[in-house]
Amino acid sequence: MSETAEQAPEKKRRTFEPQPGFVVQAYRFALDPNNIQEQALRSHCGAARAAFNWAVSWVRASWSQRAAEQTYGVGEDELTEWRPWSLPSLRKVFNTVKHTDPRFAEWWSENSKEAYNTGLAGAAAAFDNYATSKNGKRKGRRMGKPRRKSKHKARPACRFTTGTIRLEPDRRHVTLPRLGTIRTHESTRKLQRRVGNGSARILSATVRHERGRWLVSFQVEVERETQRVTRPDDAVGVDLGVKHLAVTADSLGEIRYEPNPAHYDIALKTLKRLSRRVSRRQGPDRRTGQAPSKRWRKAGEQRNKVHHRVANLRADALHKLTTRITGEYGTVVVEDLNVAGMLKNRRLARKIADAGFGEIRRQLTYKSGWNNGRTVVADRWFPSSKTCSGCGAVKAKLPLHVRVFTCDACDLVIDRDENAARNLAALAADCTTGTGVAGDQSAPAPNPRGADQKTRTTTRSHQAAGGRAGGAIPQQRKETRDLHQDATTQLGLS
Repeated sequence: MSETAEQAPEKKRRTFEPQPGFVVQAYRFALDPNNIQEQALRSHCGAARAAFNWAVSWVRASWSQRAAEQTYGVGEDELTEWRPWSLPSLRKVFNTVKHTDPRFAEWWSENSKEAYNTGLAGAAAAFDNYATSKNGKRKGRRMGKPRRKSKHKARPACRFTTGTIRLEPDRRHVTLPRLGTIRTHESTRKLQRRVGNGSARILSATVRHERGRWLVSFQVEVERETQRVTRPDDAVGVDLGVKHLAVTADSLGEIRYEPNPAHYDIALKTLKRLSRRVSRRQGPDRRTGQAPSKRWRKAGEQRNKVHHRVANLRADALHKLTTRITGEYGTVVVEDLNVAGMLKNRRLARKIADAGFGEIRRQLTYKSGWNNGRTVVADRWFPSSKTCSGCGAVKAKLPLHVRVFTCDACDLVIDRDENAARNLAALAADCTTGTGVAGDQSAPAPNPRGADQKTRTTTRSHQAAGGRAGGAIPQQRKETRDLHQDATTQLGLS
């Protein structure tokens, strides 16, 4: 079935470009709606989900029809025409259908038009992503066909781009289309000042239910003054890990160890206790139609509150760390870690997810741009841990449980993470000067066994010859055993 390979997106979507000296930034505030307002919020988010589901079903219906006609021997010229999925096309058809379709006719007028536009825009983007991914024009993993959103699993969200979107002068209320004026938990002074003096312009507002509360996020075009970093000519290498969240080494040789807060591990005992309490309550059952008890809902809220606190603490710690690094150094060097692959390690997945490696790199990248700095991303196979920061010699093997690097050429003995951070800091100078030290791409260091590439197989070959079950070769046991070390010896992943 080649529906999307033949039907490409009609027009490429234009992206918003801020004016010079401005950046697009989000300001998020927690809402405090009353019962009527909360019901209206849920109605708008439900309307967005209903419009998304209608668009997905309407477009894919033509795909199914064409596939059925092909099985009947219908010619290509006589097949049902493709239905377009661009936002203008979906909006034009939906505006006609909503008056006659019994799924929308009775209640569509209760919500803002922006609610339905949110769902249609999401469907159009989903079909575009699927088409570009199938044609090989989209990076990352393959995208599947758009599917309908479940009422029980989809996160309620609705975006407003037109209408009355403003912050009230009392700095404790926001006004949104059809929803009216809603009180906020916190003061909106930080954004109100910028809007008042003309240094910020609100582009859109998105409401969503997340982490147990309603939030409103304003997308703002804001004038951002370039902040001069403390040391613009210095570079810093950031080596991420589990034992220490980050080890930084600058071009002057200063080493800093950032401790890992391990917020999830601290709250794990409490979460286990609350999870057991939830499991003892009467929960929902779709097969029998059993409704959850009030005690089950209450216990679930108590458990989720701990999860939300852990997520907020993690976000706060990562923002403080990345802001401190980008505000001090002009060049930041980070590794291109395969986080998705690292999460497949069942012994370290929880700690890696709690550390937030991908979020750290994302924040370092855009915050360096705000300060006119630069971010250098080391190649995924750059041997930062295996390379000697003193002489540049590369080890062929360095198991994960070895936490001290010992150079065979110059007898340097140094902490593994500190050695990696020094090599990353040197990489920033190599990219500019080409010195050949610490993995310069133009003049690589000695590499007798290809240490800049994958040097150890993670799985044994099932077709290997040998006298053992599964074809295991006795000489391979010593190398593969490194992958099965005890979890307590692997907590210092770098």
